[in-house]
Amino acid sequence: MDWNHLRAFLETAQSGSLSAAARRLRMSQPTLGRQVAALEAQLGVTLFERVGRSLQPTDAGLALLEHARAMGAAADEFSLAATGQSQVVEGFVSVSASDAVSTFWLPPIVRRLKDEAPGITVEIVASNAIADLRRREADIALRHVQPDQPDLISRRLPDASAGFYASTAWVARHGHPRSARDAAAHAFVGGDRDGRFIEYLRAHGVELRDANISTVSENSVVTWQLVQHGLGIGVMVDDVAATTPNIVRVLDELPPIRFPMWLVTHRELRTARRIRVVFDVLARELSAPQR
Repeated sequence: MDWNHLRAFLETAQSGSLSAAARRLRMSQPTLGRQVAALEAQLGVTLFERVGRSLQPTDAGLALLEHARAMGAAADEFSLAATGQSQVVEGFVSVSASDAVSTFWLPPIVRRLKDEAPGITVEIVASNAIADLRRREADIALRHVQPDQPDLISRRLPDASAGFYASTAWVARHGHPRSARDAAAHAFVGGDRDGRFIEYLRAHGVELRDANISTVSENSVVTWQLVQHGLGIGVMVDDVAATTPNIVRVLDELPPIRFPMWLVTHRELRTARRIRVVFDVLARELSAPQR
């Protein structure tokens, strides 16, 4: 089997397109396409399907992808050892996290990571959707739910806590609501148009109606900006709120909202040193008392 064909398959699966893979491999897109097609012909399977503008591995491609990753990692280690650079850690690592985590927690962690491993380039995938690590939508993911796929590796992090907050200007105008009963008389920011946000608040003891929602956004970074501009009460992680000026904890008679944190990756963690380095730094920094 031609390693060039396997490498073309691996890079296309990781990049999501022939053009991006061709740039990474420094070859023309038609040449790369011919190599992928040659591998498909040799194996007798279709490795990719087009989804919108991107290419995604088929079930057959996914079944072969982990083997190709292991071969790619072994080839990288072989090359480094041959050139006397076996201790060098470099390459791309993508990390998927929610918009709030990506904005408020990851930047200082990435800065510390660059000090320790300057050869690693981190791509942050800011999304509130759960990344499919098996389809290589990311190398590492931060999630609020434990993965149930047996081929994923996960580590439980300390729980995060959140509370209800408003701007000091909003509190000066509307008073300081402290109880769940007080909440019904005030405006809230955030959520969605189909009632999921209201159901979420009800599960935490806050009974609201549609009329209580003054401004809607499913992006928590936008929501936090709206709270700071005095448009109502919003929910935010406590240690983010603690570093935001002119913000007041409200509904403080309610217990904190606690949610679990999981750091998840695929089994390439065992063979790709760059992923191991990023995973370990994230685990260390996100487990620290002050993130």
